Amino acid sequence: MPIEPPVVSPATIADAYAALAGGTPDAPVRPIAGGTDLMVTLAGDLGDPPARIVDLWGLEALRGIVVDGTALSLGALTTFTEIRHSALCREHLPVLVEAAASIGAAQIQNRGTLGGNIANASPAGDTLPVLLAVDARFVLGSVRGEREVPAKAFWTGYRRTAMAPDELVLKIVIPLLQDRRASFRKVGTRRAQSISKVVMAVAWRSDAIDGSGPWHDVRVALGSVAPTPIRASRTEAVLEGAAPTADVADAAADALAGELVPIDDVRSTAGYRRLAAARILHRCIREAGGW
Repeated sequence: MPIEPPVVSPATIADAYAALAGGTPDAPVRPIAGGTDLMVTLAGDLGDPPARIVDLWGLEALRGIVVDGTALSLGALTTFTEIRHSALCREHLPVLVEAAASIGAAQIQNRGTLGGNIANASPAGDTLPVLLAVDARFVLGSVRGEREVPAKAFWTGYRRTAMAPDELVLKIVIPLLQDRRASFRKVGTRRAQSISKVVMAVAWRSDAIDGSGPWHDVRVALGSVAPTPIRASRTEAVLEGAAPTADVADAAADALAGELVPIDDVRSTAGYRRLAAARILHRCIREAGGW
């Protein structure tokens, strides 16, 4: 049966820090944002339920989407609906808009937050490969101050992160590159409201206006295929400096199929994930090359 721990609703970030600092290993404190995973947590299906909950929903300081210098900055409480409707996200990072639109139904998108998706550290989190592919940085805060952790160093194991127990995700910072392009693909059991079997984001830079020129700074990131979101480094090496031709698509798909060691779970088999990931990448390259 779900437990009903006491809930603290801080008025300021400093209050939230103080509430989290009061937790102990025997009496953990759990921050929540939109609360979309709350019942699962309280039932103990995602580890031991917390002794106390810190509800962050009212902290306006954790909201907002702005372009800050050469980066797009999103507050941790930015919802998926806000990402979908943001003119800045549509202009500068449409791949994140695509990922946000793939998450749950409207009710989940209205409450679910980008910071919550990050901190939950589910390998099936749909925005996580996107953030990994675009070299996002996460600003964390606690009573000790703030620090930045790159996405590539943030997820350390299954539902484990580089965050200390008393830290919060404050904002997500994504560098804006003039010639960066990106693609997002998700495979699930059905077309909507589906937990991903394979989710992939590919980012690259190209000087060619039509996208057919050689790729540079290639990032191939995947979710739902390992205990954490991952980068496919050997596949990236195949694509680095190459144009999106048929031969390159074949070689990259073969490289990804050989590189991946997918998980087996209730949603899919390792064999299906390997095949689907290779097909998704092949399609991404085809579309980028216009053939």
